[in-house]
Amino acid sequence: MADDSLPIIESEQNASTPNRRGPQDNELDFEPVGCTSACCNPTSTLHRFLALIFMCLLGFGSYFCYDNPGALQEVFKTELNITTTQFTLIYSIYSWPNVVLCFLGGFLIDRVFGIRLGTVIYLFILLVGQLLFASGGILKTFWLMIVGRFIFGIGAESLAVAQNNYAVLWFKGKELNMVFGLQLSVARLGSTVNFWVMQPMYNYVKGYYPHNAIGVVLLLAAGTCVLSLLCALILGWMDKRAERVLHRNVNPGGQIAKLSDITTFKVTFWMVSVICVAYYVCVFPFIALGKGFFMEKFHLPPEDANSVNSILYLISAVASPLFGFIIDKTGRNVGWIFMATSATMGAHSLLAFTMLNPYVGMTIMGLSYSMLAASLWPLVALIIPEYQLGTAYGFCQSVQNLGLAVVTILSGLIVDKSHGNYTWLEVFYLGWLTVAFFATAVIYVYDRKTKGNLNMTPAQRVEYANAITATATLTNAGDNASANEYASDQEPLLNN
Repeated sequence: MADDSLPIIESEQNASTPNRRGPQDNELDFEPVGCTSACCNPTSTLHRFLALIFMCLLGFGSYFCYDNPGALQEVFKTELNITTTQFTLIYSIYSWPNVVLCFLGGFLIDRVFGIRLGTVIYLFILLVGQLLFASGGILKTFWLMIVGRFIFGIGAESLAVAQNNYAVLWFKGKELNMVFGLQLSVARLGSTVNFWVMQPMYNYVKGYYPHNAIGVVLLLAAGTCVLSLLCALILGWMDKRAERVLHRNVNPGGQIAKLSDITTFKVTFWMVSVICVAYYVCVFPFIALGKGFFMEKFHLPPEDANSVNSILYLISAVASPLFGFIIDKTGRNVGWIFMATSATMGAHSLLAFTMLNPYVGMTIMGLSYSMLAASLWPLVALIIPEYQLGTAYGFCQSVQNLGLAVVTILSGLIVDKSHGNYTWLEVFYLGWLTVAFFATAVIYVYDRKTKGNLNMTPAQRVEYANAITATATLTNAGDNASANEYASDQEPLLNN
């Protein structure tokens, strides 16, 4: 009876109560014309892609500064008087805290901070870390640089989780694969620009500050982190406004993310996590040592070695959104992952066992890396409920960082123990790529066996989602009918 009376009360209130308007009502009713309308309307494609610009720039500073040591590898080893193993510590210390903290960072986004505040906090931590890293370079204090890099890593990897959450929140069901590709594109553009400018910038600064030039250029690099922080503030304002205007509710069921949720994740998610480790440890540690590899094997001067090393990032900056667009149209994500891992194995084999121009191998690796990133990360949003995405992406980043931390150190040890012979290092990477290939096979077989949607076309996924919705509706209708029948049976007892 109470339910039946609700519409009557609402109608009476609407008839008798004056129409009270607030600022948000005026904002909803305001209909500007031309470009202003599209720019200010959160439902418009132009507004969403304006937000995407700031979304992509969130990671620019992080990726620019991440590879500062790689662009100045010989400078670091000479000025700081460190070995290759000590140099790789600069990269591995970035990853160690995120084995745990990145997972917690994703959980904090889901449960405590929210995506907007979390993004700003993580970018501020990242900026502090880069400033300490630069200060250590100015003072020639290696331990301070390690501390700065440690703090930088805490902010950078948790920021990546927030960036992924933003992408799903604004673009799920629309252009998500392309958006992940564009984010990677801008991030890799940051890495590419780093490899282009850091060595010339160091040479220029050394003329004015010969004794602490390395610290000064690292301090200048921190400016890119300030740019990303400003973008986080602007994007946070846009997201807050969109939430208010659209009455957006990302968790209509009211579910609360818990750390224990991870025990309920599917086999396919765990295999995605394995690929995150096994594939990426063959890319980032290789890039960290790539300058030395190209100078040693192909006898390239430092500037040319940097150019070859950066070609992967340059290609991925262009190819990632293109592959994302193609995968948005074709689907079949698992098939694309198969192609990416196979092509990367071919690229490493060319670099290891032939003297073919290294640009060929690095170009293939850049294309395959773009293909994998555009097809792999959106799978998480297909496997995991939206309210658990921060936790899920955080876990992926955590295990990836565990792999990067261990493999980066092992890579340095392999190079030191083999006296600069990089062939064994390449064999090591090929072994990891084999693991990634078999993990992809497990995803394909399991998804096919359970009639999942991971390797479907977009049209098939729509049909799949509609079928699930229809089944859920019928189930709820049956449950309601059973409840009503039970209530009718109980009425005489209640009346008595």
